[in-house]
Amino acid sequence: MNIILLSGGSGKRLWPLSNEIRSKQFIKIFKKENGEYESMVQRVYRQIRTVDTEAVVTIATSRTQVSAIHNQLGEDVGISVEPCRRDTFPAIALATAWLKDIKGVDEDEPVVVCPVDPYVEDSYYEALKELSAQVERNEASLVLMGIEPTYPSEKYGYIIPADKEAVSSVDTFKEKPDAETAKEYISRGALWNGGVFAYRLRYVLEKAHELIDFTDYADLFAKYETLPKISFDYAVVEKEPRIRMLRYGGQWMDLGTWNTLTEIMAEPVIGDAVLNDTCENVNVINELNVPVVCMGLKNMVVSVSAEGVLVSDKEQSGYIKPYVDKIEQQIMFAEKSWGSFHVLDVEEDSLTIKVTLNPGHRMNYHSHLHRDEIWNVISGEGTVVVDGMEQNVKAGDVVTMQAGCRHTVSAVTELKLIEVQLGKEISVHDKQKFELDA
Repeated sequence: MNIILLSGGSGKRLWPLSNEIRSKQFIKIFKKENGEYESMVQRVYRQIRTVDTEAVVTIATSRTQVSAIHNQLGEDVGISVEPCRRDTFPAIALATAWLKDIKGVDEDEPVVVCPVDPYVEDSYYEALKELSAQVERNEASLVLMGIEPTYPSEKYGYIIPADKEAVSSVDTFKEKPDAETAKEYISRGALWNGGVFAYRLRYVLEKAHELIDFTDYADLFAKYETLPKISFDYAVVEKEPRIRMLRYGGQWMDLGTWNTLTEIMAEPVIGDAVLNDTCENVNVINELNVPVVCMGLKNMVVSVSAEGVLVSDKEQSGYIKPYVDKIEQQIMFAEKSWGSFHVLDVEEDSLTIKVTLNPGHRMNYHSHLHRDEIWNVISGEGTVVVDGMEQNVKAGDVVTMQAGCRHTVSAVTELKLIEVQLGKEISVHDKQKFELDA
């Protein structure tokens, strides 16, 4: 089975755990049987591998998410990188071309597309396999999943099927309605359109060539910034006469707000927090090494991270986005392909960061024009290269780099260091990468 997972968004409705580069799908909030926590993308990837060990998984995403994906899923997962945001049709066309030209997938093979972040049971992935099988039967050019609605939601479009069979043709599509209109749709047998569908690879390539002048994946990638923003539904789905729908009645939740996310938390507290016995329906997620005490709270969510603190009524938490949009702040935490960083202090002419490198990983070989840097190793062992000169480092060692010099650090064991940046123009854009000679 070929699966394209669409991974987008900044997840501002889950602030302060999410930020511009840490979307909701990377927050580790789901407790596994061994007691460890995993993120939405880790959970989805694990479930796919459980149902189909041979599945070819490709994640269509932006550049800003690539490091987090590698950090959480490893280096082997396929990634189709969008140079910029151009809505779902260009993203799917690019990922489909990537499958053909980079991965060598045959044009007659089925491809399944779905979001990266639903909370579902394994039966959902069995349904994805059935979507793929339906495409192979060649009874339709496009097969959609229709999700049995659990309430009249205003967040989803609706599919009204022609009949009540498990697989049926589609009568009509409806845009996102208000609550009353959604009730009327449901009374007519409508199902949620969750953006899950399947097609033969050549089908989307043909549609892409009809709308875009390009030759192959490399050409499409080069022209990507010039493409118009257009959704897959508008460009393809609503215009396709040979279309069918597969019903899915299992668990399916879009964890887009704190209210829905706390519904599936295995325990009320993650991190260092205490609730007294007068608290009711309270969830706390604390990522900092400071205690949180809650007393007498009811129907509340408390979230604490390096980005900030949220204390909210659960129902009101769904309206957080416009308030977060007004916050202008340095990114305080991020996962990279080599590990993670946590900003400890921000001053006008300095930035202090705690860096953790995973064993066997290293930073890019790079330089900065406008700042000096100091690395204070606090634990672990590794190797530092400064302007081509290599030295081993361990806890207690200090390495100083002046502006302009090329440097990198690699970890033999898990390596933790405090990085102090000093300069008048400290910026994430002040970085030039180089090749490191073996």
